[in-house]
Amino acid sequence: MIRDIVIVRQPFSVCVPVNHKVTLSVRAEGTGKLNYQWFTHDEKVCGGTQADLAIRATKTQLYVCRVNDRFCNCVFSEWVKVKVMDIDKSVLPEHWQDTLHIAVNPKPQTVQQGADFSLCCVAFGIPTPQYQWYRNGQALLGMTADTLQVDCAAAEHAGTYLCSVSNVIQERWTEAVDVKVVQTAHLPPAAPTATDKVALLIGNLNYSHHPSLMAPIMDVHELANLLRQLGFRVVSLLDLTREEMLAAIERFTQLLDRGVYGLFYYAGHGYEYAGRNYLVAVDAPQPYRRENCVCVQRVMLGMQERQTALSVMLLDTCRKWYNQDHIPSTIMPLKPCGNTVYGYATCEDAEAFEVQDGGKSTGIFTKYLNKHILRSNKVTHVLERVSEDLGVDPLITGRQAVEIKHTLKEPRSLTDPVRTTGHTQELRLRDICWRQANELPQKKRLKFPCGVEVEVSFSALFSNVLVAFATVKNVSPRTQDCTVVLSSTPTMEDIFSGPDRSQGMDSLLFEKSVNPDCTIRLCALQRLKESLVIKVDLHYTHTDSKLRLTESQRVDTGKPLVASCKLYRSKSHAVTDRKHEGASAQSMGNISSGKPPLRQTVAGPGRPFTRKAECAAKVPATRSNEPEENDEDELRDSVY
Repeated sequence: MIRDIVIVRQPFSVCVPVNHKVTLSVRAEGTGKLNYQWFTHDEKVCGGTQADLAIRATKTQLYVCRVNDRFCNCVFSEWVKVKVMDIDKSVLPEHWQDTLHIAVNPKPQTVQQGADFSLCCVAFGIPTPQYQWYRNGQALLGMTADTLQVDCAAAEHAGTYLCSVSNVIQERWTEAVDVKVVQTAHLPPAAPTATDKVALLIGNLNYSHHPSLMAPIMDVHELANLLRQLGFRVVSLLDLTREEMLAAIERFTQLLDRGVYGLFYYAGHGYEYAGRNYLVAVDAPQPYRRENCVCVQRVMLGMQERQTALSVMLLDTCRKWYNQDHIPSTIMPLKPCGNTVYGYATCEDAEAFEVQDGGKSTGIFTKYLNKHILRSNKVTHVLERVSEDLGVDPLITGRQAVEIKHTLKEPRSLTDPVRTTGHTQELRLRDICWRQANELPQKKRLKFPCGVEVEVSFSALFSNVLVAFATVKNVSPRTQDCTVVLSSTPTMEDIFSGPDRSQGMDSLLFEKSVNPDCTIRLCALQRLKESLVIKVDLHYTHTDSKLRLTESQRVDTGKPLVASCKLYRSKSHAVTDRKHEGASAQSMGNISSGKPPLRQTVAGPGRPFTRKAECAAKVPATRSNEPEENDEDELRDSVY
């Protein structure tokens, strides 16, 4: 019986750069041996007598394949196009293997009302990419070509454009670009917006070799809550070693991108040397050395390199000049990127203070910063308000004055709205990375053999401080006097349990909607290298035997919050270790378990406590403690 010829797999169109090798394929079924002949739109293809046609694409052409059998039956495949783009191959990734790739992104434009404009996107891929243009996150009906043409531009054509490029295998998004439509008489500029807002807050208080502080706990906690109200994605961390600080900063800069507002805040010990500011890690030895601290200007440069729309650096730390007998190194200026703001708690060669305010410790700079930060004013105007309030505070009059430096070229505010321009790949990746550092374990209800039920829930004080709550929900007729005790494996240090901590610290740090039977704080999660297991011990008295008994269960929380980011494995660590092996080998180990007592201000508001760099007796200068001449090149090794 002679069967009809059926094409079971059609060839498909492709879009490739010039001179790229392409294989077109067709598959058919029929009776006996089948013959194949490929054609272009006007002639036979020489040698094209197989099911697979291998060609070197030199120009755009249409192809079709005829399939016939020995019974004079024949059938034609669908026409397909081999689209050839004569474009510089340097825009392609090395060893490109037919995956979807955007070679040319659209460009931002400013056009006059009534003029024509076009946006172009060029993408390669097998199969051929399909296009869909968007404006302000909304798909444009019928705009499915690689070029978007707009005639007689009007006000409604202004906005942020991007294009989705996809085939049956993959999807890619172009960069978002702004198209501005202006009249001859220029209209007032549109209000600034951010594509996202990201903040990293670090507070160092429990130092191994320097006086401990009180205020960073409340300062970081309250500022984080305020920034969340402003729409920031916040990562807040306490008590970081230098390597942990560098790793956290590296992850922070990875969350930044073009159009993003980035904010970095630090509270803790610090100092200034030769025009640069240094943040002191909790494991920094005495005396200070640059290789044991983090350079503020290098952090800002890392933010600028991500092309942020606004980069804000807020530093509640001292700026006392340290070791100024040395010849200062040449300081290379940062590139003029604009829209950068430094808010210093104090001026050069001066101290910053923390005080008792209503029973809690706070940095006096952060106290007034938190008072004004929700204002919709330009960020520099907010800092000016902070400076004015701090300047008339009788506690530090003549001892501390805010200093503001900026290159702000647009009226940007921390309250500026976030405008979503589409679900670009960068936005999705940023969301995944941020959620990873803020993911809490799920609430769990445990049923013990004795019949008692205990609920274990979790809350985050900071991104590296987890609180676990245990609450007895149901008791059994066989039990009475139930109590719950929580412990963890591995054991995590509680940095809030120092002898000089305020008795009201817990109520200030978190609100309890219910009264749990037991609470445990798990700190320094950035050092967690294995799953965190919560052990729940239920102690009760058996109603019949009157014996005091204990039953236990375990809850595996995995690696919660910032523990999942594995900050201890950052690439920058290995580079830094090799660079400073020797000078820092003795001081960069684990934090000493024997902490000095926490230093607290005298009760009452009369005497502020300084965050200055307190060092041992002055050590004779050595060459290893000097900055190298023009040490700007060290930046990339230290931060990344």
